Amino acid sequence: MANSEKNCVSTLMKGQNSTIFDVITVIGTIQQLIRIRFEEQLPRGMRLSQFSVLNHFAHLGGEQTPGELAIALRVTKGAITNTVQLLGARGLLEVTPHQQDGRSKRIRITAAGYHLRNEAISALSPIIKQLQDEFSIQQFAETLPFLERFQVFLDTATTTSPD
Repeated sequence: MANSEKNCVSTLMKGQNSTIFDVITVIGTIQQLIRIRFEEQLPRGMRLSQFSVLNHFAHLGGEQTPGELAIALRVTKGAITNTVQLLGARGLLEVTPHQQDGRSKRIRITAAGYHLRNEAISALSPIIKQLQDEFSIQQFAETLPFLERFQVFLDTATTTSPD
């Protein structure tokens, strides 16, 4: 490790910087643990990335291009293309040519996609129940404003494309 890297790490681990770094580390660990727990419960063969696409469309309605979807989910176009192909092959998404731009495609969720998304949410209910048993809704409600502000900050501070 170069001296400049050591100084950077040393600075991160002092005082308030350490607290910020600890929060970021905890959020990252929570994300990994939730991903593992959710994928264990999702319907057979479904990955969290696939659930995220179906859930996005279930909330949004309408249709989007692969590029729009990649931006919305903060992933690469390549990752979206792969996920959309898998979900399309299973009849969970409908992919049609873009009316104004023949090179692009439009994606929308199908009835089967809504059904599987709802099945996935039902499959996740035991995890939600465990969380409700361990933590009060008030604790989640009190935490949410900070996390939402943190997310918006990171989202607006991101200057690079997910590609």
